Amino acid sequence: MAIPAPSAGPASRFAAFRHRSFALYWTSRFASTFAVQIVSVSVGWQVYDITRNPLDLGFVGLLQFLPALLLVFVTGHAADRHKRRTIMAVAASVEALCAGFLIAFTLSGSGSVLPIFAALVVFGAARAFFNPAQSSLVVNLVPASELSNAIAWNSSAWQIAAIVGPVAGGLLYGVGPLAAYSTAAVMFLASTALVLLIPQPDQKTVREPVSWKAVVAGISYIRREKIVLGAISLDLFAVLLGGTTALLPVYARDILDLGPWGLGLLRSAPGIGAVTVAVFLAMRPIRSHAGAMMFVCVFGFGLFAVVFGLSETVWLSIVALAMMGALDMVSVFVRETLIQLWTPDEVRGRVNAVNMVFVGASNELGEFRAGVMAAMIGTVGAVVVGGAGTMAVAALWAKMFPDLRRIQHLDSRD
Repeated sequence: MAIPAPSAGPASRFAAFRHRSFALYWTSRFASTFAVQIVSVSVGWQVYDITRNPLDLGFVGLLQFLPALLLVFVTGHAADRHKRRTIMAVAASVEALCAGFLIAFTLSGSGSVLPIFAALVVFGAARAFFNPAQSSLVVNLVPASELSNAIAWNSSAWQIAAIVGPVAGGLLYGVGPLAAYSTAAVMFLASTALVLLIPQPDQKTVREPVSWKAVVAGISYIRREKIVLGAISLDLFAVLLGGTTALLPVYARDILDLGPWGLGLLRSAPGIGAVTVAVFLAMRPIRSHAGAMMFVCVFGFGLFAVVFGLSETVWLSIVALAMMGALDMVSVFVRETLIQLWTPDEVRGRVNAVNMVFVGASNELGEFRAGVMAAMIGTVGAVVVGGAGTMAVAALWAKMFPDLRRIQHLDSRD
């Protein structure tokens, strides 16, 4: 249950931050996400330094994603059955321990990457519990009228950390892996402390005995609630088809002739567009036609993917990627708000766990799709066909889910 609204109007640009609990939550999430980025980048560098095998870099990402997939029923049920604040604190503490283990591994001078892979499995499991709990907790910290404002600022925290974190991780690893892992450990501990400072909010916890029906309630609810099903599946197929991240090295090296520095520029462009829009939405939230706007932005995401795929001009490619990030941020903002608004608190953790797996799958499988298609029809063809596919999905989903298309506001179920 969200806390009562304060006397100040919900239109304030920083409305969510009037609540001390949300301010602590936001800072905790930012610190945790920043630390995750540092660990991910540093582990990649360290593994490649040891093995010089690009395949091992694939395992670095896979081992962090698999626990979320394999534990989807457990993590969501835990977020509904137990206190979400407590789950976040325990998970962040485990992540700090993993960073400590990586410090010990580095000091040992071992030449095997198997201990690193083992640590990544535990790290991924901790993230698998952390993410549904944190996504579900935000609803318990602000009134419904300020939920869209909170989600916009929440998204900005993730995007900023996702942009700056890898850069910080690279610089810290340049100083030394100990500097990188130590910084991450401190940030995880800070995240834990901040979460524990949040007063325990009201939460409708699951009361029924553990059963298969209770465990899969999240999937059952998504299948039954067309608004939520449409929003989650739209994002899944849009990113699965329209994602370009895996092929950016090809564009940087062979098509745009930019080199390594240009790859960094291309990779940062979507994030810059996303952060800009996230801050804008926090200050000027969507007041009407939210559903239609989401479909338009997904269509635009696919359109700019086509523009990027065909472009051989550096500035146009960067603009297209920035627009993809900006339009995707609008879609994410609307989707996340609708999921929280339309999902009862007692199943919110399980629904968010499924949503997190869908988001992860769309990114991971999207990169796989891009690579396979590029091998079959060429890099440009893979990006252009994928973008066109995203546009087709947006049009088809708008017809298949008319109630989602007609959603007007993001502060009530209408």
